[in-house]
Amino acid sequence: MHTFQSIYKESKWQNVLPIDSNAALIFAFGDRHAIATPKIQAQLNAAFPHAEIIGCSTSGEIQGSELHDKSIALTAVSFEKSHVIAKSDNISNHADSYSLGSSLAEKLEHEGLRYVFVVSDGQLINGSELIDGITKALPESVLITGGLAGDQDRFTETVVWHNADIAKGLVILVGFYGEKLSIGHGTMGGWKPFGPMREITKSNKNTLFEIDNTPSLELYKMMLGEYANELPGSALLFPLSVQESKNDQAVVRTILSIDEDEKSMTLAGNVPESAKCQLMRANYENLVDGAQQAGEFAINMMSNDQPTLALLVSCVGRRIILDQRVEEELEIIADLLPAECTQTGFYSYGELSPLVPFGPCRLHNQTMTITLLTEN
Repeated sequence: MHTFQSIYKESKWQNVLPIDSNAALIFAFGDRHAIATPKIQAQLNAAFPHAEIIGCSTSGEIQGSELHDKSIALTAVSFEKSHVIAKSDNISNHADSYSLGSSLAEKLEHEGLRYVFVVSDGQLINGSELIDGITKALPESVLITGGLAGDQDRFTETVVWHNADIAKGLVILVGFYGEKLSIGHGTMGGWKPFGPMREITKSNKNTLFEIDNTPSLELYKMMLGEYANELPGSALLFPLSVQESKNDQAVVRTILSIDEDEKSMTLAGNVPESAKCQLMRANYENLVDGAQQAGEFAINMMSNDQPTLALLVSCVGRRIILDQRVEEELEIIADLLPAECTQTGFYSYGELSPLVPFGPCRLHNQTMTITLLTEN
């Protein structure tokens, strides 16, 4: 496995693109307007004529241990003993996110499939239903990670691209095939629960109407205190921990929007009735420690293999809290990895990863998710 990286910023590539590269896969995260221009499309097609080009709008582009905005963070990957297949489709062609995920997963060849990287629209897709559809259609042995596109902290419109198809509502599945692939993954938040444990008493998919038989928005505002005046922006600082049953591990759910008329909240993933929930908060130290733990989990799964590529998907809420120190969570991961390991990714509206090794993939919010790849 070999990689090449460049950043497109201020109308130029920092590293000149190759000519007629044999790269099979291009990650291109960032500026939706730049990627759609005929100039960039022509440059990418000339440089990487044999590659699947995938990417999305973001809440920040990750390249190495640096964070970029209004750029295209490009990483080209060539394989020696493996290959990839990419499939994409739009939610407009399906009844719901579950059927879209299931249909896409069925389109992938299952024999020899080791790993699937998912890039999804972050606004029009129900992430919980999407990943349920994907996991049900794939063999249990296949690892799934990925993320939902971002739109800085605006939550207005996200865009995904697969080659020349650049659109809202798009979802891409990239299947990785080959016995020589070595893969590690880790996900961790660093958020700490506070206040009493409560019960979700009325909800519909990802819309939360009542907690403890009280209108959810009313109760949430009471718990936030002075921060309630800064909603909906302050909701990124106080997500909910949601535990569906005693046997399930809790997941973090970000509040995407509020409805003052219905006194309800829309979250980034489903919140079923009877689930337990609790308010969460974090500080700088917690989040950086969480990023380090995610990196350590991923590296430990690699055994003695040295990763060549690190795919990082972190949450926009983490970026807001870390603020000017946000690159420190990228630096601490880079310090864990070999110097020659290529690091790329983006800040998202949702992260996709198993909570534990060999567990089912879940939708997360407010986490740092890391996937490590190499050919051994």
